[in-house]
This record gives sequence, C-alpha cells and structure tokens, in this order.
Amino acid sequence: MDHGSERDTHPGLGAGDGTAGRIPLAVVVVDREGRVSHWSTGARRLFGAAKEDAIGRSVLDLLPVSGALSDDEITPYGAYAAYDGLGPDLEASLDGRLNFPAAGRARLTVPDRDRVDVLWWAYPLVGPGNERLLVLAADAERLRRAERDEGVVFERIAPGFALHTDFPGAEELARRLPEILPSMSVDESARIVAQVLELGYPILEFSQNDRVPVTPDWGVARRAERLARRERAARVAAQGLPVPAELADDEGEDLEYAAVRERLEFLNEVSGKIGTSLDLSRTIIEVSRAVVPRFTDVAGTYLREQVVAGEGFPDGVPDTTTMWHRVAVEHTDEPGRWDDVVPVGEAMPFPAHTPFFQCMTTGEPVLVPRISEEMGHAIASQFEKRDIRPLITGRSMLVVPLKARTVVLGFMVLLRHPEREMFNDMDRVTGAELAARAGLVLDNARMYTFQESVAETLQDSMLPHIPPRMAGCDIATRYLPGTLLGRVGGDWFDSVKLPGARTALVVGDVMGHGLNSAAMMGQLRTAVQTMAAMDLPPAQLLRNLDDLAQRLGDSYLATCLYAVYDPIESELHLANAGHIPPVLVRAVDGRSELLDLPTGAPIGVGGVAFQSLRVRVDPGDRLVMCTDGLVEMRGEDIGVGLATLCESAAHPAASMDDACDTIIRALNTRGGRKDDVALLMARLNGIEPEDVAERRLAPDPAEVRRARAVVREQLHDWGLARLADSAELMVSELVTNAVRHSHGRAVQLRLIRGETLLCEVDDDDHTLPTLLSAEPGDEAGRGLRVVSTLAREWGTSRTAAGKTVWFELTARRR
Repeated sequence: MDHGSERDTHPGLGAGDGTAGRIPLAVVVVDREGRVSHWSTGARRLFGAAKEDAIGRSVLDLLPVSGALSDDEITPYGAYAAYDGLGPDLEASLDGRLNFPAAGRARLTVPDRDRVDVLWWAYPLVGPGNERLLVLAADAERLRRAERDEGVVFERIAPGFALHTDFPGAEELARRLPEILPSMSVDESARIVAQVLELGYPILEFSQNDRVPVTPDWGVARRAERLARRERAARVAAQGLPVPAELADDEGEDLEYAAVRERLEFLNEVSGKIGTSLDLSRTIIEVSRAVVPRFTDVAGTYLREQVVAGEGFPDGVPDTTTMWHRVAVEHTDEPGRWDDVVPVGEAMPFPAHTPFFQCMTTGEPVLVPRISEEMGHAIASQFEKRDIRPLITGRSMLVVPLKARTVVLGFMVLLRHPEREMFNDMDRVTGAELAARAGLVLDNARMYTFQESVAETLQDSMLPHIPPRMAGCDIATRYLPGTLLGRVGGDWFDSVKLPGARTALVVGDVMGHGLNSAAMMGQLRTAVQTMAAMDLPPAQLLRNLDDLAQRLGDSYLATCLYAVYDPIESELHLANAGHIPPVLVRAVDGRSELLDLPTGAPIGVGGVAFQSLRVRVDPGDRLVMCTDGLVEMRGEDIGVGLATLCESAAHPAASMDDACDTIIRALNTRGGRKDDVALLMARLNGIEPEDVAERRLAPDPAEVRRARAVVREQLHDWGLARLADSAELMVSELVTNAVRHSHGRAVQLRLIRGETLLCEVDDDDHTLPTLLSAEPGDEAGRGLRVVSTLAREWGTSRTAAGKTVWFELTARRR
C-alpha cells in the first residue's frame, strides 16, 4: 500500500495544528557495487523510473547530477541557501568518494521531466550487509510551493523514513539511526524514529526546534525574512518616512550567513581529509592536522587506554582513574615548544575539577573563553616537574569529545593564541560537529584494528608453526590473507612426521571465507594430522577425510593435496582431492613441471574414489604446493597462473625463503587477487644409505642384548659414541617391550643419522603403549618413563603391520 499517496492530495505543511510539516520522501539504497538495491515508491514518483527498472542498475545512471544551482535560483528557497554549492557532493557520495554523511541541493536530469531540483541526504552505512549508502531525497519545488502558498518558512530539516517503504532492511536501519546520523543525539534520533514508525510513511519533518542531521545548528538567519523586511523598509522609505530600527537591513546578518557558509565549507573539507584509511595511527594524525591552523592553533588528541591498545569497546563512564593517552599534538608554535612539556605517548588521569573531566563525563563540548591564571595553575598541577602555564594561560580553549555510540573514546583540546579571536558558541557547535565526524572515523579505525588483531591472532593460532627442517627435507611456507578485512580464511598447510623418517606434506583450501570456513579448516587439519599419524596411504586418508566432512555437514567443500615423502627410498606418494597440481623442480637441470595427478573430487562431495601416484625424486629436487588463490585471477585463464607458477618456481634462489618470495612476487603483483594464499615448498634432500642402519630381531628376549650391541657399534662408526649410553638404554627398553608384546613376527630396529639421531622399533602389535606412573614396588611400567626423560622427542604411531615406537636424540659428533 502506498502510504505516501494520501499526502499527495493534501500536502498540508504545518496545517495550523502545531504539527511538523510532511512531504513524501524518496528512499534509495545503494549496495557496495554501486547498484540500486532499494527504490521506494517516492523514488519512482520523483525520478520517473519504475522499481523493476531501477533495481540492479548503477545509481550514477539513475541519479545523474547536473550541477549545483546558481545563486539566483537558490534565493527563492529562503533558508535552504545554506546548501548552495553542495550539489556535486551528491555524485561524490553516490560513487563512494565521501565516507561521511552529507546533505545538499542538486539538480538531476530526469527522463520526461528535463531537470529536477532536489534536497538530498546521503548516509554511508557501515557494518555487515551489502548496503553501502542510504540516499533520501525530496522535491525542492514542492517545498518552494509550500513556502509560497502556506507562507511558512522553515529553518531546519530532519529527514526520516518508515518501515512501510517495503525495504527489507528498513527495520535495521531505523534501529541504527543514531549511528547513521552521528551529529544527532540519541534522544533526538529516537524521537524521530518513534514518530516515523507511528506515522508509517516516508516524511520530511520541518521544525524550528530541530537541527539538520548532517550540519550543525548555527542559527542561520532566514533569508526570506530578511527579504520581506527589506521590502517593508523600502515601502516605508518610498513614503518619505523614517525606517524603523526593526526594519533596518542588518549587514551583520549577511556576515553571519557568510560565516556559516565558511564553516560548512570547513566541515566538508575536514571530512574529506579524515578517514582516508582504517589505520588507527594514521587516522589520529589526520584528525589532529585537519583543524590546525584553520580552526585552532593547537590541537591535542587524547584517547582511552582500550582504544589505543586496539581492544574492545570501552565499558562504563570515564572517571578520575581512567587513563588517557596523548596520541597527537599539532600546533603552529615554534618547533619543539610543546614536545618536551606535553610529549606524545604520555598517559595520565584527569581530576574531577578540570574541563577535561567535565567533557569526558558529560560527552558535551566545554568552552573556556580565556584560561585564567587560576585555571592555568590547576591544569599545570597535573604535569609534574613541567610548567605548562606559559603555554596555556590567556589562550581560548575548547574541549570536544570524540564519541561513538554515546561512548566517549577520547577528546580533543583545542587552543587559540591570545591575539586570535576567542572561541564562541558557533565555534562550540562547529567543534561538536567536527568531533562527531572524527569520533565516527576513529571508531571505525578502532573496530578495524580490534577485529584485525582478533582475526590475525585466530589465524596464527590455527596455522601450524612448521619447523624449517624435517628428516631428509627443508620446508618454507607463506600465508597471505585475501583482503585486509578478511584475515581469516580456510587455506592451510601442514607437515606431519611419519615412521621411517618420512614426512607428510599437506595443503588444503576450504571454499569460502570468514570464521566458519576457518573453523571447518581447523577441523579438517586436525583430522589430517590424526589420520597421518596412523600412517594411512594418501588415497585412503583422503577417503576417510571425505567421510568425515560428510558427517560434519554438507555446507562446505574443501580441496586437499596430500603427499608423503620417503627420503630413504627417494619417493613421493601423492593423492589429490580437487586441488591444483603441485610443481616439481628438478635439481639436475632446473626444469619445473606440473605433476599429472588423478585430480579427484573435492572433500565433502561424498562417494568419490581417490587415486594415488608414486613419483621418483632426486636429492635437491623441490616440491611446490599452493592453493588456487595464488594462481587464479578473475577474468584470466588459470593456465596462465600455473605457467607463471612453474616459471617462478624454477628461478634460482639463495635460500628456501628467497624461493618462496620469488614466487609470491611473480604471482601476487598482478593485481585483482581476492582469495587467501597458502604456499608450502619442500626441498627433498634425501637420506644417504650410509646414514641408515636396520636390523631384524627375532621375538626372543635374548635379542635385547644384541640390539644394545648393534646400537653401540653403529654409533661408534658414525662418530656419535657420546650418545651410546643413552641410546643403548632406551633401545633396550623399546626392544624388550616389542619382544614381550610381539605375536611372532620379527622386530625391526632402525637407526637414522641426520640433524638428529632417530631410532625406531617396529613390531606386529597394534596396541599403542602408554606412559605409566610406576609405584616403587612395581616391576614394570618404567620403560617409557625412561625414554620420555632421556629423549629429545619421542612418540608412537600405528602402521599397517602393527606399530612404531621412536625417539630422537640431538646428534653430537665427536
């Protein structure tokens, strides 16, 4: 139902009942792609386009700005002359160049109506959702008719809209009106919302007691009244009579109007200078520098401790114990004059009797026309061993709060030189509006800093910290977030130590972004580690992972590349689940190739068989595994990215880290990347046969002595005699347990020399041993306790034939 149509027949601006006047209002919502996502009935009437023709179209095409109105055209509009020259800002708001609320008058080119003069308001929308901008517009010609026909002049305008505009997000926008209109108090915006919801149709509210939401109430002299007064004065003068004082043309009003225009321009200029980034430190500097020297000579910015630390939203009202950090000081005095007395970075509380405390607790600006000797002494008492009185006494001071959602984040201390005009009430309102915009920008930067810190901590906690050296291979990794606002994603890499000095190398990618994808990634990564420790073949591991994903739910899919490197056999065993193939760089000739693996379906599809492939490798070969975010680019065939990956991977590099950086530079500088990137590179060094010793032992207790002799002799030959006593003792315990629990098959003893000494004992029993706490009278249960005490690292894992128990010692050659 079109609730605005009833008003079309009787606009009734101020019908004598004391209520505010109302006219239909066009409501347009623009998404983050710059396209119209909502087009109200009022928009159809004002701009001529039907809703079905407007939705999805570029807003710049639907609302083409023809330019600002001339001064002659503006004059009949009386009070709205304050908007002169703001027309082009509508286009800047529509295309996203302005990230702060703006308002004005503009002329638009409309089909079948030539050009339409409108009053407009544009409110950037922040937070979740695809909506970027709320635009409200009204027919300025209709308002002019109302002024002419009704004889009513309105100084200030407050736009609103109701839930009945059939916009699905209207309820949320109405709830967030205090955030969307930062210069309005909570009480004012709540009252407007309540009235709008009660009336149930789009309105413009005109009241001489309300201020324009995006411009301060500067007491604009009504031009219409001045024109009428001049006409009456002219008629009196034409009759040869003296002009009464109340009809005299006050030139001061024109000066006041010029001052208002100047402040409007100043606020728009400041708004364009602040908020250019979401970096908190840069935003603080922008806010401080924006007001010096045009508005003030000295600007000191103080923020609450939680804001500076990038923590959550500060709780509670500030008190005398609240610590305030001085984060910026800008001034026009000689260099260094303020640096030693009020250094940036200092933190301090403020007592209750100071103007600063009054500002931070009331949330309202505090104006001190001149700082007296007494007040200067009171302020200086807060600065131990530093006399600040010469810097502040006699100056005019304005303290303005930096607020967001009614919470004071900080405040700015503005000082003018004694010879400069003192701050006045108009300056106080200007400062309040400036602080409202600055507070919103600072809060956006604070929220971004906080969310970025949380996301980075979460992502770092979920990504493994892979050691650079594993048995027989060196590893280097890189992780890059897709966007600055999306540091949490579903890409991951991992490495897992396997029996026989083998290493499992994993790269995976959960489709999608955000916390849900990261949570799914964490579950899959944990599952891969668990199943890898069971020494499952690659194809079987992916099969089990797919089954697990089905049980976790069908909301997410993931790709995964799983490879097992055997440095003794010089072999890679790989399986692929929908992932891009790895690159193998040959050490002999530097040639790189994409390994032709059976691709398989992504994890989560269900019911799909996976196949594996074995590839012979040589010492020095490099394996490069990455996610598709590195090679895939919108509008470009993925083959181009894969070719670049092969070429850059083959480039000579001094180290593994340099090789990774070369790949990142080659593929990450093309622009347009939106996805996360996980990169893992492994140099496959291999293990020489002379560094491996194996013995088969019969399942006989007498073999324990032989095992000790084998260990002592081999370590002596390897130059590791100093490790013989500890290694002998631990091997004796492990072989004793293996023989005791064996089901008749031989026990395998393996010694591997590398960065560490690795010792493994295999048997045919699938039961994994556990670490026990033996009592003084117990005859068993101390073996693994001895191993746990003496070994650098130890562990157990199941194998196809039984289990492996292993330990490592730091290799120290004689």
